[in-house]
Amino acid sequence: MRSAGGRAVAVLALVLPLLGLDARKTKRDDADRITTLDAIFAPFNGSKSPGVAVLVRKDGHSVFEHGYGVRDLRTFTPIDPQTNFRLASCTKQMTAMAIMLLVHDGKLRYDQNLTEVFPEFPAYGKTITIRDLLNHTSGLQNYETLMEQEERSGTRHWNEENQIQDFEVLAMLEKQSSTLFPPNTKWAYSNSGYVLLGSIVAQVSGESFGDFLHERIFAPLKMNQTLAYQNNKNEIANRAFGHTKQFNGWKQSDQSSTSATLGDGGVYSSLRDLAKWDDALAQHTLLSETEMLPALVPVKLVGGATPVWPPDQDRPPGTPVRYGFGWFLNDYRGHPRMWHYGDTIGFHSYIARVPGDKLSIILLCNRTDLNLEQLAERVEDTYLKPTD
Repeated sequence: MRSAGGRAVAVLALVLPLLGLDARKTKRDDADRITTLDAIFAPFNGSKSPGVAVLVRKDGHSVFEHGYGVRDLRTFTPIDPQTNFRLASCTKQMTAMAIMLLVHDGKLRYDQNLTEVFPEFPAYGKTITIRDLLNHTSGLQNYETLMEQEERSGTRHWNEENQIQDFEVLAMLEKQSSTLFPPNTKWAYSNSGYVLLGSIVAQVSGESFGDFLHERIFAPLKMNQTLAYQNNKNEIANRAFGHTKQFNGWKQSDQSSTSATLGDGGVYSSLRDLAKWDDALAQHTLLSETEMLPALVPVKLVGGATPVWPPDQDRPPGTPVRYGFGWFLNDYRGHPRMWHYGDTIGFHSYIARVPGDKLSIILLCNRTDLNLEQLAERVEDTYLKPTD
């Protein structure tokens, strides 16, 4: 009769080769994925054209980190993991985090209304809560529409050199007497709401929005080159400049009249720093898992109705939308996902996290002709199988 020790040796003799086969297969699969990922983005690797920075993280590690193209058309410096791009609306997840940190501190409540923070705000502000601003259910007037109205009347004029500031957005909203719709009865993506959230952070914390982000988010996470950019007040290291494709080549289109507002899209960051942001979200470094939960609950309207995209926004009208605090929450191929896009003059950005699969995808580009959402889905397809 074979001893117990002998049986164990025999089992190990059978299992170890199998483990070796599994390890080799995993390495082959990883190598195949890298080849696939590079093939997706290689067409944007021109030595004299703007491009894209790509980061894929799996199981808490960066498995693909690559720059394609150049960060500006003066020096033709290649894009690399330290290149800093304007995040545009991907800033909103950081603005939401700042608000959540103030709630954690006991300085704000999600059910607090606008007039409690800004006593001079008109009466309609009593119907708008912090939660409404975070969820895009406030019904606030679009500040870019208000800018157009003031410019047509000859009251004010803004341009790339004379950019609208956060305090001016607040002042314009304080001139209004009503919202576009009663709060929490509809959903409409609102840059006005997130500019106000940035102003609320400054008002409640007693320091500028950028200083609060640095002190409470960027410095603790060692995101040393990430900042809320303010022209003539701070400088962006390793800066990518935005571009627009024209029939005869590329035109630098880096700033516009609305590029100075902060809470809705003013942060610049790089792949290396955003990897640290991704780690912090996965490990609950800034807020506990329980404190983070409100950001990941899709908003419901009055009566429990599901929100839909309104006309004249980024999706076909009537398309259902799931949005929390600074994150869209639509599944992909049956996998729960939190994601956001950014779109501004000269730049696109896209951040997607699939927590259950420990997969994150970050795309940053300084050109306006790429559909980053479609590119990100091609990356997701290399890792995610459809669920039943």
